[in-house]
Amino acid sequence: MSSQQKIYVRDVMANTYVMVDGLKTVHEGIVLAKEHQVKALVVSKRHDDDEYGIVLMNDIAKKVLAQNRSSHRTNIYEIMTKPALSVDPNMNVKYCARLFERFGISRAPVIEDGKIIGMVSYNNIVVNGMAREE
Repeated sequence: MSSQQKIYVRDVMANTYVMVDGLKTVHEGIVLAKEHQVKALVVSKRHDDDEYGIVLMNDIAKKVLAQNRSSHRTNIYEIMTKPALSVDPNMNVKYCARLFERFGISRAPVIEDGKIIGMVSYNNIVVNGMAREE
């Protein structure tokens, strides 16, 4: 029996993410994503009882570009996924990967004590996590 090193989401997550107000336009969101070199935008909570939302670049491609909508006249809240499925930083990466597979997602915010502390994606898990196994 092999003793596998436990790797947690905290160990592989990216600390870079961009928070955006849902009232911003998709065009403004694209500019922010490009500027910060991220592939997803986290949509801020409107109040304490609200939940975070998320917009991926493929959401913009499917819900704006493919639908021939204007990125200047479409707001982020119109195309976001809310609530965003999030993960705990102390989750084992193998369970994170299973969660992604089960729900058909490729990235999620990492939330600790109700605050976002990073983002995790399949890429983070494979590149940062599996490299540690060797």
